Amino acid sequence: MTPLHFDEATLEEARAFNHKLARMPRFRVRNRLTPLLIQALLRASQFGADRKLARAGIAVERHVVTTDGLRVPLRILRPAGAIRGVVLDIHGGGWVIGNARMDDDLNAAMIAACHVAVVSVDYRLAVSTPLQGLLDDCLAAARWLLAGGLPGCEHLPVLIVGESAGAHLAAATLLRLRDEPALLRRVHGALLYYGVYDLAGTPSVHAAGPETLVLHGPGMASGLRLLTPDLDDVARRASPLSPLYGELEGLPPALMFAGTLDPLRDDTVGMANRWRSVAGVEAHLVPDAPHGFIHFPTAMKRQVLARSHAWIRERLNRVPAIGGARRNAGQSGGSEQNHTGPADQQRRH
Repeated sequence: MTPLHFDEATLEEARAFNHKLARMPRFRVRNRLTPLLIQALLRASQFGADRKLARAGIAVERHVVTTDGLRVPLRILRPAGAIRGVVLDIHGGGWVIGNARMDDDLNAAMIAACHVAVVSVDYRLAVSTPLQGLLDDCLAAARWLLAGGLPGCEHLPVLIVGESAGAHLAAATLLRLRDEPALLRRVHGALLYYGVYDLAGTPSVHAAGPETLVLHGPGMASGLRLLTPDLDDVARRASPLSPLYGELEGLPPALMFAGTLDPLRDDTVGMANRWRSVAGVEAHLVPDAPHGFIHFPTAMKRQVLARSHAWIRERLNRVPAIGGARRNAGQSGGSEQNHTGPADQQRRH
């Protein structure tokens, strides 16, 4: 793993924040009721999300991909100015909570720093859908985008970004796209934060003790089994369900992050080691960082996101420009699409 350098003040701030996290409950999947309650609270907290983006000069569009009996909602964010590429964003939440709006702040910062449009997938959740359904939703969204489904961005390079369960779904989507090489070639990079790549549990998952932060380490293995109740560990480790054991040939370059205090750290270490045999991989094991650290108000988070944005720009700089794409509020991406946000408002930097 390639180290990022954090000065002592940054590390001390992270440790102080970890002391606060230690007093909070750890997330674990034990039943269906708790995720439903958390999901309701999440939605209530997102009231006015579109207006907040509009004030930053970002237009929100909604589109529903319909294919093979699926209906996959997408949340599309476009800046007011020129667009250099498109990011397919797959949110986290342990497969059982979350929605496309939960990454708005992260995506708005990425749009400002990298001049990209963002397509976020509102995939179904595992409280009511088998895990295979979540994989199918993400694949349908990727196929739509890579086949030129987003008006004005048909020829722009695409990158895929995923966090936690979203990183798992992103990696699984890339593996399934190996059967469609023309589409896979349009993906120019994968940015993956502390993903889950072995659904039977890597050594750091099985060895996680009660001192773990954010995630309930001791309960992680049983939580993974709850997601796939009809499978044994051998079946859970089959690709693409467990991307760590997939055939990676043809995958794009990747940037990966994991924290030293995350029970999932071995997932990223193992995935990075395998991935770099087929493509360039920059991987960072972040000291004193627990799961979810890119959401915490620390200098460490800001430094990691700054590296992520720089890496996205580097990937886009390697792609020859094919025309200029700008947001056009009059374009239609298909059925059930609407637009919010002023067309002439400039994005604030």
